[in-house]
Amino acid sequence: MTDTAVRPDETLETLQLGGLMVLQKRHGFRFGMDAVLLSDFADISPDMVYGDFGTGTGILPLLLHGRGKGRHGLGLEIQPEYADMARRTMQLNGLTEKIEILEADVRTAWEILGERSLDAVVCNPPYGTAGRTMLCADTGVSTARHQDADGLVPWFRSAHRVLRGKGRFWMIYPAAKMLEAMDQLNEAHLTPKRFRLVYPDESRPASLALIEAMKDGRPFLEPCPPLIVNRPDGSYTAEMRRIYHMEDEP
Repeated sequence: MTDTAVRPDETLETLQLGGLMVLQKRHGFRFGMDAVLLSDFADISPDMVYGDFGTGTGILPLLLHGRGKGRHGLGLEIQPEYADMARRTMQLNGLTEKIEILEADVRTAWEILGERSLDAVVCNPPYGTAGRTMLCADTGVSTARHQDADGLVPWFRSAHRVLRGKGRFWMIYPAAKMLEAMDQLNEAHLTPKRFRLVYPDESRPASLALIEAMKDGRPFLEPCPPLIVNRPDGSYTAEMRRIYHMEDEP
């Protein structure tokens, strides 16, 4: 049986979502708003089997479960330490039958999962690119935040192989690099179908892009309404409060 004890260098955080909890490193990679936004954007139906490419400590499958999305989740994580944390997180939440954590390289996911085995894939990939962003001294953080020299094309090609016909793929990425991501998705025969830009507030440019793609889909791209994070006073907008399951403000 997995040892679920919280290690000295870890914290156990409540998600304020159905009593779910997640293990995180005190000083390593910790999940942020990206995962929350992606779990809301991904239109995964309750009967779907999905994979999470680069699951980290399993935050995306947890959030999807809390939103009633997906019948069964498979989280792939290449770093043994983080895969172990994700497994312990699922055991602490009683979700080992619902969400399976695999220590695996997402670039060869079909070798473990099988070709055309999933209905959907979600992905909060590393944003940093080789030669453009400074690496972090913490190797776990660096791996989570930086792509290798081949970029994300191997991830996308792997997703194409594990997806069934017309399977769906959802990701979040910096808005300034959205075109690059869409070009790479098309190269892997994952056709971008829908996107939503995320703005810190109404006065600043978009910072993030949520993208939905379809395996071997026809070219047609639907823009969604913009998502504004903060109101002028710095508080969350009504849409963000909905996403975070907060009570509506008067």
